[in-house]
Amino acid sequence: MPRGKGALQRAGRAAAVAAMVVVGLSACSLGTSDAGGTAAVGGDTGAPSTASVRAVSPASGSVKGGTSVTLSGTGLSQVRSVRIGGTVVTASAHADSVTFTTPSAAAFVPATDAVVLRNGSGAAVGRTTYRYRTVDGVDRELAYVLKYWKHYNPAYEALTDNDCVDFTSQALLQRGWHQQGDWTHADAVLDSGLAWRSSTAFRDFMEEHPELGTALTDQQRSKVKLGDVVQFDWDRSGDRDHTGVVTRITRSRSGHIEIYFAGHTNDSDYRSVDTAITKDHPGGLAYYWSLK
Repeated sequence: MPRGKGALQRAGRAAAVAAMVVVGLSACSLGTSDAGGTAAVGGDTGAPSTASVRAVSPASGSVKGGTSVTLSGTGLSQVRSVRIGGTVVTASAHADSVTFTTPSAAAFVPATDAVVLRNGSGAAVGRTTYRYRTVDGVDRELAYVLKYWKHYNPAYEALTDNDCVDFTSQALLQRGWHQQGDWTHADAVLDSGLAWRSSTAFRDFMEEHPELGTALTDQQRSKVKLGDVVQFDWDRSGDRDHTGVVTRITRSRSGHIEIYFAGHTNDSDYRSVDTAITKDHPGGLAYYWSLK
């Protein structure tokens, strides 16, 4: 056989083998994706397994969070955390169920949020939805302070440079409180009762009405709830100098509880109590009213 013809045949066979290898590699790397973009199980792709959610119970709950939710379905044992809205929370998983506790809704506003199931690597393996709704007066109170902490409600005249109790009182009306005694509002804010606009007078009012709430010290943070009232004595004089509404409570792995609040006068939505009494007013004291 002529040398030129043999060389062409050998080159043709090599090209055919190379094509078969390429096709084989392509077939191994092919995969399908679900609607959420997660690769389906198969081959040695290293892609996360998909989880399927059939039911969410309960399917809705309070905007302040704290609802224990159970997802039922298949392939759920791989789930280690859940991202709901923009918050990631840990989850307890079994083969056919996942349980987690809802965080609060953004700004305590009702919404339907995506729930993304994540494995130990943080990859999304499934998804569903959860609906936040307003269920009680505390929800209305929290939504009010997050709505008006910066852009004041034009329906109320503000106390210049000292509007903290006036704002807290407005929020407590949303909670369902009824005006009484020295805790009353007037269109001209200076005509309002003293307990409506003075932190110390508000403390005195609360002491006279134990049916509304229980006094707590800063050493009793474990009893504080969202929507409770926080008060401060900046200079340890015995008076109360500032008042706000608790909007966030976090617990570190070491067990430390940090509390945040919203308020007017140094307007804030999530101001840290720790920062307020150590950096802003070193040596200040914090107190709380656990509301009923």
